[in-house]
Amino acid sequence: MSDTPTGSLKLAVLNPGGRAPEQYFEGPLKPDSSAHPPLNFHGFAACTGGSFHRLTKSALAEKLPILLLLRRNFKAAQRALTECLEAQRTVVVSLKETGLHQVAEQLSDSRSLARFFDLMKRAHGCIGATPEVADFYRMCRRQAAATTISFIPTPYPLSQPEWDFSARPDKQSGIFIGTREWDIPSRNHLTCLLLARRLCEITGESVTVFNLDGWKGDRRLRELAFPAGKLRVVQKEQPYVEYLRELAKHKIVLQLDRSRVPGQVAGDALLCRTLCVGGDSAIERIAFPTLCGIGRTFDEIGAIAKELLINQNARATAFMESQWRSMEQLSFEAVRKRLQKFFAQFQQPAI
Repeated sequence: MSDTPTGSLKLAVLNPGGRAPEQYFEGPLKPDSSAHPPLNFHGFAACTGGSFHRLTKSALAEKLPILLLLRRNFKAAQRALTECLEAQRTVVVSLKETGLHQVAEQLSDSRSLARFFDLMKRAHGCIGATPEVADFYRMCRRQAAATTISFIPTPYPLSQPEWDFSARPDKQSGIFIGTREWDIPSRNHLTCLLLARRLCEITGESVTVFNLDGWKGDRRLRELAFPAGKLRVVQKEQPYVEYLRELAKHKIVLQLDRSRVPGQVAGDALLCRTLCVGGDSAIERIAFPTLCGIGRTFDEIGAIAKELLINQNARATAFMESQWRSMEQLSFEAVRKRLQKFFAQFQQPAI
C-alpha cells in the first residue's frame, strides 16, 4: 500500500486472538479488495509497508518491531508480550478500543486492571491513537521516560489516487449522520438527529442515517417527524467501499460524538473529500479544528453546519483547509515519519 523508502521502519502489528486474518502491505491495496482496508491500526502497518497478525509466531517471524494491541481481558496480550520479549523484539503497546467509554469498560474489574498495569510496565513504550489515551498511558507508566509514550493518529491513504472517493461538488447534497448507536450516551445520536432535523427545516437539505436496529430503530426515527421526504434511512450495513460512495454524496457529515475516539468517521470524510462537523475525535481536531465540537455548544455547531450547507464558498474554503492539514499530519507519509522517529529511540537488537 505504501512506497516505503528502503531502510525505513516496517512495523508488525499484532492483535493476538483477533478475527482479522494475517495481512501484508507490500504492494498497492485497491479499495475493492476483499482484504481489510488500510485503516485504524491496520493503517499503522500499511503506512510502513509492514504486516498485521493475529498469531504471535507469525509476527515474530517478520523480525520487525511490534505494535501489540490490547483487547478484552488482556490475557492473550500478556502471553504475546512475554513471547515477544523473550524473542528480544521491541514491543510497543496500544489499547485497540480507545474511546473513553471503551477504556473504562475494559478496565472495570480488578483482574483486567492488574493485567493492564503489568503490560504497561513491561512494554518498551505506548502509542495512543488519541491525545487522551496517551495521557492515560503516562499516568499508568509513571516511572517511564516521557519519550516512550506518544500520541500518533491513525493514518489514511490520502495521497493514493485509488482511495479518492470524492464526488463533484455540484453533485453533493444533504447531511450524512456519522453516528448510529442510540444506546451509548457519549455518541449523542438522538441529539444529532434533532439538530439535523432543524437544519433540514431551515435549509431544505435532506438527511441520511443508517439504521441497524431494525423495527426498533424505525420506530424511533418515525417519532422524530422529519419533514416528508427529507429523511433517507439505509437499513443495512454496506461494504466499506459502498459506504464511502454513499458518504461522498453529501455536503457534510454531522455528528455530536463526545467519546474522544480516534476518528474513523472523520477519516472517512477525508477520503470522500467532504467535511465532518461537530465531533471531538482526534482526527476531527486535527483536520477540522474550526468545525469540530471542542468548546462549542450544539447551537454553535448548528450555525457552522448551516453556513456550510448554504454557502458553497465557505464549504470550499473549509475543504481546502482540511485537506492541507490532513496531508500534513494524517497521510501515510506524515504518520510514517512520526512512527519512524518514535521507534528510533528503542534499540532493536540484531537477530
